[in-house]
Formats: sequence, C-alpha cells, structure tokens
Amino acid sequence: MPDFMEGIIRGAFAFIVLLVLARLVGRHQQSQLTFFDFVSGTAVGAMGAFMATDLNVSVWGAFAALLAFIILLVLNGYLALESRPLRKLLQGEPVVVVHNGKILEGNLAQLRHSADDLLAQMREKGYFNITDVEYAILETDGELSVLPKSQNRPVTPDDLKLATKYEGVPSELIVDGKIIEQNLVQHRLSKKWLQDQLKMQGIYNIGEVSYASIDTQGKLYIDKKQDTLDNATDVSDTEV
Repeated sequence: MPDFMEGIIRGAFAFIVLLVLARLVGRHQQSQLTFFDFVSGTAVGAMGAFMATDLNVSVWGAFAALLAFIILLVLNGYLALESRPLRKLLQGEPVVVVHNGKILEGNLAQLRHSADDLLAQMREKGYFNITDVEYAILETDGELSVLPKSQNRPVTPDDLKLATKYEGVPSELIVDGKIIEQNLVQHRLSKKWLQDQLKMQGIYNIGEVSYASIDTQGKLYIDKKQDTLDNATDVSDTEV
C-alpha cells in the first residue's frame, strides 16, 4: 500500500478512535481542567498523533497502548469519585488566597502563584480593589472564586423584600431552520401554532429562521438568518 494511502487510513482511524475515547472519558477534562487533566489530555493527543503519523509503528500496537491509557484514566476517574482522599491527592484542594481584604502570601507561595496573577484574576472577575473582597479562593482548576464583602454586593430583590416571577430556561423551538419537535410536545404546542406565529412576523418559510425559543412566560423569540438592520454598529476601525 502506498505511504500516502496508509497515512490517510491511519489518520482517519486515529480520528475516530480519539473521538470515541474522548466521549468515553467524559466531560470532566473540558469543564474542570486540572494540571493532571491537562497532562493526560496532552498525552492522549500525542499518542493519537503518533498512531496516525508514524508509519514504522504497528497501528494496532499504538491503538492498544492508547486504549490501555484511556482505561486507566477512566478507572482513575471512577476511583476518584469513590474515594475523597484519592480525589484530593489527584486534584488538590481549593486554597483561600484572600481573607477579609488581606492577601495570604503564604498560601500564594505554596501554590507558586504570584500576587500579580492574583490581582489579574480578580480584575477579570470585576474586582479592582482588594479591600472589597471578603474571600478569594483559588480552585483546583486554576479559576478564582470571589466573594465580595456584604456592603459591596449588588442589591437583590430579596434584599428589598420584593416578590419575583419564576424565569426558568427558554426552550428551543427552531435551530438552524429545523423544528425541535420534542420541545413543542413538552409545551403542548403544535407545528401549526408555530407556523402561525411565524406568519404573523412575515416569515412563511421555517428555513429562514436561525433560532426561535419560548420562555416560561410564553414569550416567543425569533431570529432570522438574514437580519435587516437599518443602522448596524461596526466596532472595528476598518474603512468601508
């Protein structure tokens, strides 16, 4: 078999294997990337690339090594769920780095985290004055959680003893010109009702709709693929 054909086949095989194994590992590495997750994800990617590109190595041998690595990752994740001490060993623990407006330099040094890094993360969270912060905690994935002092928190309806309505989450009815029939059924709505609503807004073809949703108050939101804006704002400095 010519090398380029073998390369195509190995590349396609590696792509499928990595896709399946990524689904097997789960979403943890995507949502909460600890250092161990980063290293293991990099290793899986490197092994997949090695399997696809090194024509001198048996593809099945490389696949067996990759599969063994993934099995160990899945087993490690399961054991970490079942054992809190193991989970703390592998993932570490959250560390308080600010307490009552004071930076805890000892904890920062333990994490090898500089004060500049801390202040940058606080600014990303919208806090420019450290005295406004009651607690700042560095999570195991490197994200900073900030609790402002009570006098610096935004006023909520609960603070004012105001009653609020339930908001919930809007349900998608149309995505990319396709009706999400399951959501229509859940809301006891029909296709005819949806089509009538679209016609009231001058839309006679569902394919024209990019996105449509309905909230818990029954309000319908519709966004067309081709929007007509009279005065579209351009934030770039490109000359037209």
